[in-house]
Amino acid sequence: MPETVSAAPPASLTPTDVAIMVVGIVLGIGIFKTPSLVANYSSDETVFMLLWLLGGLVTVVGSVCYAELGSARPNAGGEYAFLREAYGPRVALLFAWARCSVIQPGAIAAAAFVMGDYANIVWPLRPYGPGLYALVSIAIFTLINYMGTTPGKLTQKVIEIITVLSMLGIIISAFVATASAPRTGTPHDTSLSSIGLAMMFILLTYGGWNEAAYLSGELQDARRNMARALVVGVLIVIGVSLAINFAYLHVLGLDGIRNSNAVGASMMRIVADDTGATILSVVVVLSTLTTLNGLIITGSRSYYALGRDVAALRSTGTWKEHGSTPANALVLQGAVSAALVVFGAATRVGFQAMVAYTAPVFWFFMLLVAISIYIFRSRETGGEIHYRVPLYPVTPAVLALTSLWVLWSSLFYAGWGAIIGVAVLLIGTPLLFLKGLRSQTR
Repeated sequence: MPETVSAAPPASLTPTDVAIMVVGIVLGIGIFKTPSLVANYSSDETVFMLLWLLGGLVTVVGSVCYAELGSARPNAGGEYAFLREAYGPRVALLFAWARCSVIQPGAIAAAAFVMGDYANIVWPLRPYGPGLYALVSIAIFTLINYMGTTPGKLTQKVIEIITVLSMLGIIISAFVATASAPRTGTPHDTSLSSIGLAMMFILLTYGGWNEAAYLSGELQDARRNMARALVVGVLIVIGVSLAINFAYLHVLGLDGIRNSNAVGASMMRIVADDTGATILSVVVVLSTLTTLNGLIITGSRSYYALGRDVAALRSTGTWKEHGSTPANALVLQGAVSAALVVFGAATRVGFQAMVAYTAPVFWFFMLLVAISIYIFRSRETGGEIHYRVPLYPVTPAVLALTSLWVLWSSLFYAGWGAIIGVAVLLIGTPLLFLKGLRSQTR
């Protein structure tokens, strides 16, 4: 671990910085992968688009719930800090184990692998190209953020602007350059279980907005700006995602989406032949890089928060004043993520397994976070000034019930992958008896 000094993260991020971070993390690989899966659970085009709209509404509900939590108790620890204050240090430590050992480095490695797959199309380095690209990208973006928070957020802003403009160009070209595809699709039945599975993929695509909670401790005037930053970022993501799905329907039709393993590439081949597929590959690379950079930024805050509370990990809980960044946390996170990439490159099962075994664990803790809103409200004395979620107590209940529903659906769908994820979580239970936890919340 490099030498560093103990300092507190300053409130240096603007609402625009956080909104761009949300867009960069969420608007990543999912929209180019999951629409074909959702289409297979949709009876017709109307149901297909309504499911995406429903997923967007659930995402907005989640964002306003997190906005209340983040504005009332801004903390670089994000969900870790919320769970710690609501349920105590033991539950928070179990969450930290799950997030730091599997969820976050697994997400970073998965994004890096997808970026590597598409980069290997643009500039082939077979047979180890995807793994090499993945390792290099993790190393570069870890180094950028090690240099400081400002270079990290500037990189995120530049790449994200290019990515969003490129996506808008792809959407416009899809409508301008092609005639509308037939609007009749093979009839499919849409059962409640099918809707649940479709929502699992849709919410996976929209997933990542909760990462903004880890930036609340660095957001300027978080009590006022947290809701604005989160909701604006989420609405941009929903708008672009709905537009892309409309473009898929326009060019391919519902059956064309169902029968494609790479719906974005299929659409762009019709729009602009193989050149279009290459252009899309470049856009996907940019998109995954913003996801990767955003996950590295927010994930390092998890290690940092854990290090503040566990004496044995104290070195990761220090903040490097020069550059204003959790330097040691970034190094540790990069090492764990790189190890997962090496494992995935050697076995070729890393990416597939990560999606399966992280989902149940993620939604279990999301359920606890939703319930924590009721706990915090019950403790308030009436004088607190912060953003409050509208339509309370209904809104947190929607998030809690949705989390429970997707938790069940992910367990039902993922099978052994889900069991492995739960097993990894249980391996961390001895940490519940670890001595040296600091009693105060910081």
